[in-house]
Amino acid sequence: MQKKTLIPLLCATLTGLAEAAVVSKPVPYEIDGEAFEGVLIYDDAVTTPRPGLVMVPNWLGVTDKAAEKAARAASDKYVVFVADMYGKAIRPSNPDEAKKAATTVRSDRPLMRKRAQAAVDVLKAQAGQVALDTSKLGAIGFCFGGGTVLELARSGADLKAFVSFHGNLDTPNPADAKNIKAPVLVLHGADDPAVPPAQVEGFIAEMTAAKADWQLVSYGGAVHSFTDPYAKAPGSNEYHPVVAKRAFKAMNDLLDETFASE
Repeated sequence: MQKKTLIPLLCATLTGLAEAAVVSKPVPYEIDGEAFEGVLIYDDAVTTPRPGLVMVPNWLGVTDKAAEKAARAASDKYVVFVADMYGKAIRPSNPDEAKKAATTVRSDRPLMRKRAQAAVDVLKAQAGQVALDTSKLGAIGFCFGGGTVLELARSGADLKAFVSFHGNLDTPNPADAKNIKAPVLVLHGADDPAVPPAQVEGFIAEMTAAKADWQLVSYGGAVHSFTDPYAKAPGSNEYHPVVAKRAFKAMNDLLDETFASE
């Protein structure tokens, strides 16, 4: 029997709740015979089916902090599955290991898309275990995960919305944007050194050429990792609580809109 862990959720600025408890459950799965393990996050007090989100974490992958962020996003509104993009045997413990793991996946976009889509399929398969509405699914990602979610959108994934938080915007195949089937929201730090203006301009040109349904919100004074309370490198990777609150609201507004249309 898999262990369920209750996570205290203190996130009034993001969810409007003073305190709530959600369940965190590891979910093992395989891709081409290789072992992977993500985390399913949900409030088991809610019995009516809720929309589901695949969350692709930053380059550190599946961690307690990633689960904590998923819990903030989930509240009682969503069922969230934290995707494992590296495989169960690879759990980076520092930035150097994370860079190596992320570079391996970023250098192989078909692999990136395949692993992201596998996470979508795993989330769908949880419908028999939790109150999940599989007709209302989206994907969100942070940093490396944001770029992954955009690549998932370019693959033509059949989801209702794609949201990138301070993610990379580049792709080796910009013409693939024509495959995008749902709204794309990019939440970007205007001063993010990891995503220079040329990359932003390239993304805008890509989305415009594809006639995609897209938005890019550029937050002044924000750098990389602005939603991460543990990011403390001024001018490079730094938490910005005001911008984080605005960005999560923008995410929820888009998801409310797209899921309500179903």
